[in-house]
Amino acid sequence: MNNDRYLIIQLYETFDRGDFKVVRDMLSEKFVAHLVGMSATLNRDEFTEFGTKFRQAFPNGHHNFDRPICEGDRVVTCGTFTGTHLGNFQGLPATGRSVTIAVMHIDRVIDGKVVEHWGQGDQAGMMQQLGIIPIPGIGLFYAALRQRLGIGK
Repeated sequence: MNNDRYLIIQLYETFDRGDFKVVRDMLSEKFVAHLVGMSATLNRDEFTEFGTKFRQAFPNGHHNFDRPICEGDRVVTCGTFTGTHLGNFQGLPATGRSVTIAVMHIDRVIDGKVVEHWGQGDQAGMMQQLGIIPIPGIGLFYAALRQRLGIGK
């Protein structure tokens, strides 16, 4: 297995165990994370803190990836994150609900350290599964169709 690929798999397994001291050590001092939905990038300490809080909210969380892809200094992982919401998550008290969302990450590795991370997760799907936003039903589809066709005006 490619060393970079192995490092990234180890990173997510360590994340899933909640060992953020080791996670932090796997990140370069110049580490930068780009996360969807966040207006600013995160440095190594901020990312580690974010991960710790996320893990507290989903303590049994687990990443499951299809075969990682390595290209140059980048490793792409696509798969799912599954966990149960048992702690505070960005101001939302625990719901006790389980979630499974699609995730995709790109991690850049230089000299055996992760120097950059891009993270994408299905945030809308997570919010629906947590009961924060409703899942559109067939009634919404028909209402949109009626509006589009000008029926009932």
